[in-house]
Amino acid sequence: MDEFDQDFEIELRLLLEGVYLKYQHDFRQYSVASLRRRILSAMQKFDCATVSQLQGRILHEPDVFAQMLQFLTVQVSEMFRDPAYFRAIREQVVPVLRTYPSVKIWIAGCSTGEEVWSMAILLDEEGLLERTLIYATDINTESLEKAENGIYSLERMPDFIRNYQESGGTGSLADYFTADQSEALFDRRLKKRMVFADHSLATDSVFSETHLVSCRNVLIYFRPELQARAIQLFSESLVHKGFLGLGTKETLRFNRHADLFNDFAPAERIYQRI
Repeated sequence: MDEFDQDFEIELRLLLEGVYLKYQHDFRQYSVASLRRRILSAMQKFDCATVSQLQGRILHEPDVFAQMLQFLTVQVSEMFRDPAYFRAIREQVVPVLRTYPSVKIWIAGCSTGEEVWSMAILLDEEGLLERTLIYATDINTESLEKAENGIYSLERMPDFIRNYQESGGTGSLADYFTADQSEALFDRRLKKRMVFADHSLATDSVFSETHLVSCRNVLIYFRPELQARAIQLFSESLVHKGFLGLGTKETLRFNRHADLFNDFAPAERIYQRI
């Protein structure tokens, strides 16, 4: 590691410690490699020559921190992303969920909400939505607001529709949104079964008993210690034989809480609580 890298990492650790102490958002166990790219982008955005200069602005200007969350959190998603995952939920998990009189689902790290609306549509088609409550959480309040609004660019709809069809959709995605020249607004009826809340996997605790936790493409940005904390939270939240869904590049294999779960649909990264 050269001198620049050493100085950068020292300053980065100080910045993350300052963010935690000032705003109670804990990024200290996030992957350094992932944070490096985002911090460098933020330095350019806020015209800061060093991480220390950026830290000064973040600590003394709350508006800058609010904007920084867009850099520190990952906001990449799409509806029915990785269609095989949603097909497995539909064909293998839903039949089990049907055995419960009511169902609670937690979508952790929901970003701008594409997965939340996708799950609601899937459950509606399977006749489960009316007895399901979907908790959607994220640490980024601006993203949560976008998720709750359920409004997406019309340019994205062809990809969303293709994913929906490949995931086993039984109707037409267009039945669930109304469109103008530039945006698609998703059905307000679906929103009645959603609860959006600010929640940090790094610092917050379990808030409800759930039957399915879906946390996809979030753990890859965590260091092993924070990954373990998140998996423990999910296991505490899940009912006996409840389900955990992860992203395609994520696994429980090396997590110290892996023995709390069995493989259920391993190719799609779906696990079942023992």
